[in-house]
Amino acid sequence: MLVAGGAGFLGSALCGRLLDEGNRVICVDNLLSGDLSNIADYMQHPRICFVLQDIINPLTIAGPVDEIYNMACPASPPRYQRDPIHTIRTCFEGSMTLLRLAAEKGARILLSSTSEIYGDPEITLQHERYRGNVNTVGPRACYDEGKRAAETLFWEYGAHLGAETRIARIFNTYGPRMHPDDGRVVSNFVVQALRGQPLTIYGDGAQTRSFCYVDDMVDGLMRLMASDEKMPVNLGNPGEFTMLELAQTVRDALGKPVEITFRPLPQDDPRQRCPDIARARDLLGWAPKMSLAQGLKPTIGWFTARVQAELRETTMVC
Repeated sequence: MLVAGGAGFLGSALCGRLLDEGNRVICVDNLLSGDLSNIADYMQHPRICFVLQDIINPLTIAGPVDEIYNMACPASPPRYQRDPIHTIRTCFEGSMTLLRLAAEKGARILLSSTSEIYGDPEITLQHERYRGNVNTVGPRACYDEGKRAAETLFWEYGAHLGAETRIARIFNTYGPRMHPDDGRVVSNFVVQALRGQPLTIYGDGAQTRSFCYVDDMVDGLMRLMASDEKMPVNLGNPGEFTMLELAQTVRDALGKPVEITFRPLPQDDPRQRCPDIARARDLLGWAPKMSLAQGLKPTIGWFTARVQAELRETTMVC
């Protein structure tokens, strides 16, 4: 099993599950947003190897490859906007690299696409037939349009070249191994609260998101890979929360009062985001099991350890 982006938040969790099920794993990452600490527990495992490489470049792998998971590309807005040209190249050229490898090896290949392909949706719930409301020239376009182009590339390889392609449209995922400065709302709220800072809400807090725990998402990805479905499938938790509701849930989980501050809404920030997962239920027998309140407990534990480590470093006396 090859996992591109395998040192990232979601990719590393996938590597761990694949190893647990007895697979040999090739983890490929350029470490621009991934981190070796995410896979440190696996690096001495006899069935994993790490390849330091950017997938926009040709990739040569010796030996057989049965499945390829394309998890490569920063998923948080601050990170993918840092180098927008590289982001869109990763989505398209990186997908081309992996599709060529899949053709060479006769491997099944899965694309980690995104709910961002729906843009600022005009319907709720978002189903796979909805074509989206995306700004092609805004600050989020490098990621949104990059993933849309990658979906097209996967579709063409499947429709005309016989490739065994799978497309997962991933909705907001959270859990341990997220970077403290990831820039997404769960990590933002938890880390701000742990650092004693106010929780920052953009806009009036009425915009909505849904949140899927990482273990549930990994299960969905593996079920999709094992299926015969070539059309896109939404993977996410249909529980919908406003940003104000999420802030209160985080405060409840931490058990302490935390202030809230409001800032202007960024350009093209979606007003609503919630998946219709009927196809995932019907085709994969999949639905998330972990509630937000349950998933926040291990997530907060992870961030608490990271923030405490930061404090120790800043108070160290030389």
